[in-house]
This record gives sequence, structure tokens and C-alpha cells, in this order.
Amino acid sequence: MPVGVNAGHFSTGIPDGFADRVREIEDLGFDGIWFAEAYGSDVFTPLAFCAALTVRIRLGTAVAQIPARTPAATATTAATLDHLSGGRVVLGLGASGPQVSEGWHGVAYPRPLARTREYVDVVRQVLARERPLTYRGEFHELPLDGGTGLGKPLRSSLHVRRPGLPIQLGAEGPRNIALAAEIADGWHAMFFSPAFDGFYREALDAGFARRGGRPDRFEVVATLPVVVDDDVDRAADRVRPDLALYMGGMGARGANFHHDVFARMGHAELAARVQDLYLRGEKAAAAAAIPTALVEQVALVGPAAKIRDDLGRWEDTVVDSIAVQGLPEDLAAVSRALIP
Repeated sequence: MPVGVNAGHFSTGIPDGFADRVREIEDLGFDGIWFAEAYGSDVFTPLAFCAALTVRIRLGTAVAQIPARTPAATATTAATLDHLSGGRVVLGLGASGPQVSEGWHGVAYPRPLARTREYVDVVRQVLARERPLTYRGEFHELPLDGGTGLGKPLRSSLHVRRPGLPIQLGAEGPRNIALAAEIADGWHAMFFSPAFDGFYREALDAGFARRGGRPDRFEVVATLPVVVDDDVDRAADRVRPDLALYMGGMGARGANFHHDVFARMGHAELAARVQDLYLRGEKAAAAAAIPTALVEQVALVGPAAKIRDDLGRWEDTVVDSIAVQGLPEDLAAVSRALIP
């Protein structure tokens, strides 16, 4: 199973020695590097930086926010980077959430699946360059009616290196996962639990059925925390704060899609308690409330031998490759545990 690194997004600044860490990712045999964005660092600039430092690894967005850019801007950015990197880009897209979409980008959030469907359609048309771009949808109108009246159908002046540049969707709920299977080239999963593989298979199969069957090229990438430590509980301690953040602090009460994932896994009562603690500002208590057994459902923690054994649970699922969450300080130890 290919193993990459999902470096996430920068918080307070760029990590010390970041360029060396990027080179190390390639030298250690990782499959790719992925970046995310929230409401700070963007997702494409770090990938361009990485493209200049590497020659082999894939460069993925996990994910680029749909409300942050027009679909044409996203398509041409990905196509430009694909040229500069020698054809190594994977374009992951996601609807984000209402707080970021409306609070940061000023884009209405309702009906995110319908918006995503149109967005992907426009991106694919831009990449294909088969004809000047025209689109009449509910959310996108190209050329725009009204305005100056001077808008006209245009075709990318850049000859796209890979018109079929792979597009993945970041998704957590069953309808969004099914949408990825229906219209995209892959699904980028977060908080994937092998114990619920049947649930994910059912959602994917629903999308493949609408598509007329599973395409030859479809990849499921799962981002998951990996902590190598002889003490399992100590390793889990390094994961608990992030789980508490996503379970309790992301989005708003009643509109936290990460929280909903754990509720669907059968941890609704725990997720509610973690959220209550986190939203009261008791972040340490929220993290401490998460049992090690739950951490082990969505992460690889403990000695290297245990991690290698546990990885088999992911290999027996719909997952095709994994991306190690964050930028571990012990990249060499992680690579030894995961990469043959």
C-alpha cells in the first residue's frame, strides 16, 4: 500500500527546516505529499514549493476549498502546477463547512453536494479544452449574463499536460462519498475506521451504480495519524488533542461534520461530551476523555511491529493508499514502520 504524508496546513508559520523535511519525504520512499487549507495558508503554494524540491512524489491537495476559488481558477492553477511538476498533481476538492465558506469566503453554503457536482463539471471542461467554456447551471453561469455584456466563451490558452488530471473529493458523509464515486477519480477519507468498511463500501457502490460501474481508475486515500512509540497510551496521547479538536471544536454545534463521523461510528455520547468540554474551553479534559481504543480505530499508534500488524486492517478495506497525518518529527521511524 503506497504511503504518503499529509502535511496539513501551516498554523503559526512555516516549520523550521521545512525544505529539508520535504526532501526527506521523497528520500525515505513516501508516495506523495498532500496539503490542506482552512483560513490561513493556502493549499497550492506549498505544493509549488515542493515541486521545485522533488522529482518523484505526487503532489496533492487534501483538499482545496471549493468556495475559495472559481472552478476555472482552480483548474488552471492545477494545470499550471502539473506542467511545472512534470505531471504529478492530484486535485482534491472539498466543500469546506458553513463557517469557513460563509464567514471567510462569503459564499453561501446550502446544497454543498449540488455545488460540488457543478464545480467538478466546470473544472473538467476547463482541463479538457475541447471547446470554449460555456455552462448554465444553478450556481455557475459562464459566460455571465448581464454585467457589461462583453463576456464570451473562452478556452484555456494553456495546453493542459493531462486533460484527465485526477480529481478526488474529500468526503465524510455517505452521500458525499457516493458523489465522489459517481463523478470523481477518487475519495480522500479522514477518520477512516476499518471496522466500518462495509458502510464505506455501500456508499461507494451507490455512487458507482449511478456512474454505470466502477471506473478503471479510482483511488481511495485515507489520511490517518501515525505515532511510533513503545508505549501505546503515550502514542495515543499525541493523537487525542487533534481528535478532540475535530470532534469538539471544528465547525459549530450541530454543524460539525467531523463530530458526525464519530457519532455514526457509535460514539455519539462520547462525541457530545468531548464537544461540550471543548466548547467550554476545557481542551485538555476533552482530549483526556478520548479512550485509547477509539484512537486505535482511526490511527496507527504504538511500537513499529504493532503498527505494521495494524496496517493490515486498512489494507483489507476499500483504502488504496494512506497519507500520514501531519509532518511527523520522526519521519524515518514512520517510514520504517510503514514502507517495506
